[in-house]
Amino acid sequence: MFRVSRLTDYATLVMTCIATHPGDVLSTAQIAEEAHLELPTVSKLLKSLGHAGLVDSFRGVNGGYRLARPAQEISLADIVEAIEGPLGMTECTLSEGQCEREAQCGVRGSWQRINHVLDNALRAMSLADMLHPAPTAVATVALTELKGRTAS
Repeated sequence: MFRVSRLTDYATLVMTCIATHPGDVLSTAQIAEEAHLELPTVSKLLKSLGHAGLVDSFRGVNGGYRLARPAQEISLADIVEAIEGPLGMTECTLSEGQCEREAQCGVRGSWQRINHVLDNALRAMSLADMLHPAPTAVATVALTELKGRTAS
């Protein structure tokens, strides 16, 4: 089964929690409580999200976190990459020369097409979209992209 890690799923929860309070600075404890997650987990995620430039942190008594840019400008791909690293279904979809069988591989091109569809779907879904999800939005983008690729 292909799935994102639990931390990536939690990072999405943390980001949507922060996005529901645009412009506000939320403490780690507030975020943990609203997201129903453990404080150490939220702290770890916020550190990664901060390094990725997705949240800004503020020190002091009234310190905390807020989105570094509007929710509409943060894609789901941004969040996944902040936690997981570059998007890639297989090693060879990230870069060439990672597999000794690359020259003889008959499926590399197909995996690259699939990776491209997934990448586009995650980039098309913004954090703002996650706040008000349209159940078929990602599926529609992915299917349209896949149909366009198989027709050519």
